[in-house]
Amino acid sequence: MQDSIEAPHVVKDLSLKAALELDAFGQNQDKQQVASQPRLINQPLPPPVVARVQSLTAPVSYDHIPPSRVADPFPGLASSSNANTKNRAEGPKNLYISIKMMDDFLRLVMDNTKKNLETCGVLAGLLRNASFYVTALIIPKQQSTSDSCQTVNEEEIFNWQDERNLFQLGWIHTHPKQSCFMSSIDLHTHYSYQVMLPEAIAIVMAPTDTTRTSGIFRLSDPGGIKTIQNCQQRGFHPHEQPLDGSSIYEHCSHVLMSSSLTYQVADLR
Repeated sequence: MQDSIEAPHVVKDLSLKAALELDAFGQNQDKQQVASQPRLINQPLPPPVVARVQSLTAPVSYDHIPPSRVADPFPGLASSSNANTKNRAEGPKNLYISIKMMDDFLRLVMDNTKKNLETCGVLAGLLRNASFYVTALIIPKQQSTSDSCQTVNEEEIFNWQDERNLFQLGWIHTHPKQSCFMSSIDLHTHYSYQVMLPEAIAIVMAPTDTTRTSGIFRLSDPGGIKTIQNCQQRGFHPHEQPLDGSSIYEHCSHVLMSSSLTYQVADLR
């Protein structure tokens, strides 16, 4: 998998694997987890509502909408606040994700990708020692077009997470024939994740993009957050640049790719 611009740092730490291979998230946890189970931190109450992926009343093709009309195709650079130890407490907590998860997601949704249909998944995980760990990839039932996807039976996603005391840490989706960027629909979808959890991430997989086949993004804060919060439009539409001069969205600086972190896949389709 080709690294994105400003790619998150890859860590290889055997102690990380030992710390995160849990015995069970629930009674149905895979047997591959180790015998001991540390104390899990439950989701805050009320728990975050599963974000709806916006759908269009009539499918619109990107071929007829220039990227500048959809969103800034060039995300801002990763914020440097998390790289500065002095400011670390003020920025988002570190979030670890397996280096293999994105490739596994692409393999699982390949049939849809070949048909030029978008597919989305939900990222869930744990909070331990002041860091988040993506330990589950959930692929929900959904309806898809070439440039949108809509989850259905959302209570099934929440129940699966709730039974395992998992946080909702973001989402992942494909752009089968488009480049790797966040459309206006993507930005509004991600707002509902990030407003609940500042560390939430949006992963875009664009296998046909010759420049960047994947990206891990978040809304800039506060500029992008305020722009989307104040926008009442739906479907594909342009956004004004935030008043502070920042990009609406940016590459993540708080994400670390792990070569040893284990995770579950729940394909609910």
